[in-house]
Amino acid sequence: MIKEKVSLHNIDEKLFEVKVFESDDFKASSFTHFLHNYKNGVSKYYKNDALLYVEDILKKSYTSNQITNKVVEETLQYLIFESNESVPFLAPENPKFKFIDLFAGIGGFRLAFQNLSGKCVFTSEWDKYSKQTYKANFGEIPFGDITKEKTKSYIPDDFDVLCAGFPCQAFSIAGRRGGFEDTRGTLFFEVAEIIKKKQPKAFFLENVKGLRSHDKGKTLETILNVLRNDLGYFVPEPSIVNAKEFGLPQNRERIFIVGFRSDLGIESFEYPKPINNNVVLEDVLEEKAVSVKYYLSTTYMQTLKNHKERHKNKGNGFGYEIIPNDGIANAVVCGGMGRERNLVLDKRLTNFKPVTNITGEVNREGIRKMTPREWARLQGFPDNFRIVVSDAQAYKQFGNSVAVPAIQATAKKILDKLNY
Repeated sequence: MIKEKVSLHNIDEKLFEVKVFESDDFKASSFTHFLHNYKNGVSKYYKNDALLYVEDILKKSYTSNQITNKVVEETLQYLIFESNESVPFLAPENPKFKFIDLFAGIGGFRLAFQNLSGKCVFTSEWDKYSKQTYKANFGEIPFGDITKEKTKSYIPDDFDVLCAGFPCQAFSIAGRRGGFEDTRGTLFFEVAEIIKKKQPKAFFLENVKGLRSHDKGKTLETILNVLRNDLGYFVPEPSIVNAKEFGLPQNRERIFIVGFRSDLGIESFEYPKPINNNVVLEDVLEEKAVSVKYYLSTTYMQTLKNHKERHKNKGNGFGYEIIPNDGIANAVVCGGMGRERNLVLDKRLTNFKPVTNITGEVNREGIRKMTPREWARLQGFPDNFRIVVSDAQAYKQFGNSVAVPAIQATAKKILDKLNY
């Protein structure tokens, strides 16, 4: 038995320093999910592994004969009330509905749905760096690989909306009907299987615009066939939604697919109309001068110019692009590439001494890459969204993310139909 209650304070910091591991750590994910769901009954899905997590931490400070089941249980209950709530994006105190966040990335869907009074009760993301960002901003470690049956076993029942920005993959449907079984082995199949088993009231799927023409249209045709005919959901025609039409200075088109369970009697749905509030690049640029590390070297600038000239001679429009302050950025590209397509002119730099290894000198024209914070703003993430990874990972994460205002506007339409 742990004799001194105050001794719990000595292990609080260790308990809350939940590490993000490369492989799935079901106990750590369960612990963070338990702390965030103790009020809504969903905690039962996570309690066993949360107790195991607490027991593992206690073993580092106490002998095994001191750590009884009662002590572990009391410690977990204690931590509910002492839990660290310093993360910037906590769930609303009185949520109106529950949702799950699959292929969560850094939480763009979660941010949008929380802004509309939703409570996220399960999240999954396999990339360890995205998990770090997710934990820093929402206080939870996402579960890992959603193709694993163990991962799916933690998904609770009775949530209202399923959200997923699943990757685009081709299906092997030659000469077949293109139904549920034909999607096996793809990540869409995992989403469809969860919808089939859990029967949420609605789902909201997001993908690249190219899904519409992928495999000559067969991929989207199969997806809609599965959602409508195999799963029995009302699915209106998908819509191509552009971030620039929802208050972001970025030309980013994505396909949105929403659906409603047939027993709800929903037979119509309208995607949100553009708000077109004339934002421009200048609205997202850094207020202060940025580090010299974002400025291109003269050697690299010449390489970009040569590359653009070669493509121009071939009749192609490829190459670097400098976006004017009153213009609209090109899409921040999936994977974080394409920074050279969104260069800006910023002549505020006064110290041209490099802080990284470069070939040549820092250019004097004021040409620089956009910063990770500027990419975050292009995607609609507020400035208190924490960037806790390297610049390379941050570019990748924001490039892979959803445009939050476009997601939120569509989510509002879904919730209106559900009367939330």
